[in-house]
Amino acid sequence: MNAEQYPVSEILHHLGERDFPSNAVAPPIFQTSIFCFKSFEDFQAALADEAHKFIYSRGNNPTVNLCERKLAALEHAERAKLVGSGVAAISCAILAQVKSGDHCVVVDNSYSWTRYMFNEYLPRFGVTATFVEGTKIEQFEEAIRPNTKVIYLESPATFTFKLQPLKQVAELAKAHHIKTIIDNTWATPIYQNPIDYGIDIVVHSATKYLGGNSDLIAGAIMGSEEDITHIFNTEFLPLGPVPDPFMAWLIMRNIRTLHIRMPVHYANALGLAKFLEERDDVESVLYPLLPSFPQYDLAKEQLRGGSGLFSFRLKTRDVEKIKKITNSVKFFKRAVSWGGYESLFDPAATQFAPGKPIPDDRVSLIRVHAGLEDLDLLKADLAQALDSVR
Repeated sequence: MNAEQYPVSEILHHLGERDFPSNAVAPPIFQTSIFCFKSFEDFQAALADEAHKFIYSRGNNPTVNLCERKLAALEHAERAKLVGSGVAAISCAILAQVKSGDHCVVVDNSYSWTRYMFNEYLPRFGVTATFVEGTKIEQFEEAIRPNTKVIYLESPATFTFKLQPLKQVAELAKAHHIKTIIDNTWATPIYQNPIDYGIDIVVHSATKYLGGNSDLIAGAIMGSEEDITHIFNTEFLPLGPVPDPFMAWLIMRNIRTLHIRMPVHYANALGLAKFLEERDDVESVLYPLLPSFPQYDLAKEQLRGGSGLFSFRLKTRDVEKIKKITNSVKFFKRAVSWGGYESLFDPAATQFAPGKPIPDDRVSLIRVHAGLEDLDLLKADLAQALDSVR
């Protein structure tokens, strides 16, 4: 049976969970650093296939691998590799595809540490990048060079939530023998499966919705057997972004409710987005599943639903008012990241040091994560915070 043929509930609740030791119901945590062998021959065979055998938990571990099997099935991939953080997933996926002299095409509104990788880290080793808005296929076509090896996507993208036409990009990349990598953290496998559109490699910050409880840091890479084995051998083993078994166990525990949590995040985000759009002090709301969003038709085509994360821009450009609004929220927590049960309030202006100029498109931009709380409570909290500066 192919991964995509498994129902979500089968993946989350049963896949790989037959025949646990001692008939345990919950997956055991194999908290061990090494594994022993019954014979010289078994030892030798394992060392010859470290990508798939249990030798040393820096490579594979039964608890970790069970989690990986579920994540691969969720993303309709042949295989997954769990790593120590979302940044590790991004870095390993990219580094495995490039060498000195290569070129990459990157979505310009991608995650800040992704941009750092292409702007600062890779140039140290002779790898260059061209950044594109990515909303039209022509932008990718114009950016491709003879030495382009990677097209890096994030759809929807950070803060702006702009989408890329995934099927068109995948077809273009394959015609030029270019690997495509996408960050699918926002949509989760519940609402988008990029591999179905022809994308090669999917990365996630498992810290977000896969974890879902703001209690772990992890990343995941999904793709073909060939691609994941290559990443395992060339980047994962040498760099060592090892996921520990307890973290993998937490992810498995938390993803059991993923298909239940995501519709609540979606409903709350859409409800808040519509509420904010109706206010006279709000300039715009950026949420792909909002009918007013410029790429709404593409969003409906590529996404089965949305997550809890979106942005809105106020009409004011007064930083003091932004500060007062931020300090007035009561139920929204002022914090980075997202994907947990809690609602968050994250003004873009906090990214700029005191006294430093803030670009006009960022000064009143606020990112919101709609958690699992009651929608009316969240609306009331935003209303009283925004009203505090009227």
